[in-house]
Amino acid sequence: MAGDYDLVVVANRLPVDRVEEPDGSTSWRRSPGGLVTALEPVMQREDGAWVGWAGAAGDPPEPFDAEGVRCVPIGLSAEEVEDYYEGFSNGTLWPLYHDVIVAPGYHRSWWEAYVRVNERFAAAAAEQAAEGATVWVQDYQLQLVPRMLRRRRPDLSIGFFNHIPFPPFEIFAQLPWRKAIIDGLLGADLVGFQRAADASNFARACRRASNLPARSSRIRLDAEDGREVRAASFPISIDFGALDELAQREDIKARAAEIRRDLGNPEHVLLGVDRLDYTKGILHRLKAFEELLDDGKVSVEEAALIQVATPSRERVEQYIQLRQDVEVTVGRINGTHGTIGNTAVHYLHHSYGKEEMAALFLAADVMLVTALRDGMNLVAKEYVASRHDERGVLVLSEFTGAADELGQALMVNPHDIDGLKDTVVRALRMSPREAGRRMRALRRRVGDHDVQRWAASFLQALAEHHRTPASASVARAADAGQEDGA
Repeated sequence: MAGDYDLVVVANRLPVDRVEEPDGSTSWRRSPGGLVTALEPVMQREDGAWVGWAGAAGDPPEPFDAEGVRCVPIGLSAEEVEDYYEGFSNGTLWPLYHDVIVAPGYHRSWWEAYVRVNERFAAAAAEQAAEGATVWVQDYQLQLVPRMLRRRRPDLSIGFFNHIPFPPFEIFAQLPWRKAIIDGLLGADLVGFQRAADASNFARACRRASNLPARSSRIRLDAEDGREVRAASFPISIDFGALDELAQREDIKARAAEIRRDLGNPEHVLLGVDRLDYTKGILHRLKAFEELLDDGKVSVEEAALIQVATPSRERVEQYIQLRQDVEVTVGRINGTHGTIGNTAVHYLHHSYGKEEMAALFLAADVMLVTALRDGMNLVAKEYVASRHDERGVLVLSEFTGAADELGQALMVNPHDIDGLKDTVVRALRMSPREAGRRMRALRRRVGDHDVQRWAASFLQALAEHHRTPASASVARAADAGQEDGA
């Protein structure tokens, strides 16, 4: 039976978090994640429904309205949180898709939970979607949903967007359930990626894992009467106008000046803002800064580094170890180089609201984005959007999706510590004229390609592809589809 919504987003998490108020009541507050930042304006404008996990184990609350969006919670048991989310999603897929920076785990119980939970998301989306609606499935936790949804509702236009990298086939081939993942994604009409290289990797995986003909961005499914799936890049972005306006507020400017005073008014402030994740290159960044201090190329009186590390996946072993390593490194740097009046590294292991983040961006002369692998990295774009003064220098890892767009940043290979050190020194010594020229170009790019353009381009491409003659066979093909293979 069809639902009421012409646009349904399906994501692992709802766009809001449950908050316990002092009086014991419960409210919902907008989540801080990049996906929510990107999609919230679109959902409010379209009056859509969002299907996602409420964030706590147990029975889900009833559907509700929050932040202008209809929220449809999905329930996960404690075991499913462990096996589907912490296990297969973040213990198998996350490291595998990020170039095996740490070793993935391949456990059948994790996979079985992943299949079961994906079925639950697909069923909920099918109930919410109106006849002929558009359903936009988000990210690696839900790669089986497109096929499961198509079986239930062949009338739908289905899109999928992968926010993290899609690995080369030589890495993807390690996955025991690679064919089932490919088949799940091919339930969509349009599969979007951050970079053109990711779309190419996916097309190659279709050829190698499933022996499907794939030319350019089109994968042909002969078993489904020649239905074609398009794979293409749609680089995600931010709400440039909102962040630019926020950073121009007088209270934000005053807070930025206060931050610099609290640091002792160093000549230069460097900033890193990341989830505490092994893909973000935080230890590489700290090592480079420590060696610059050791070498005497930078002094603690001249430069201070602020490292914001948002807590992430705190029950996962690799993340526990990473936090310990980061804290030990920060302690060593400050113990060796700190003085009574100056601290080398200001380490902040918690998250901040958008106002404080805008002030931090304004306070920072150099933004360090040194991810070892990243689908996009919206922090780089947020920094650019905040710099209405056309000052500041962005140091950007070439292994981020943002590197494809932000060519006026100073590009680095974060594995090359000497090269990273040289680039940091270059950023600190850059003339205001060159910094301004680079920042103006970066701001034009981010301003012209904001989140509204990202969402509109994806949805337009999905609508156009769904109208092609090949899609007329969807109804017949969906009923004859093969099982996912658990």
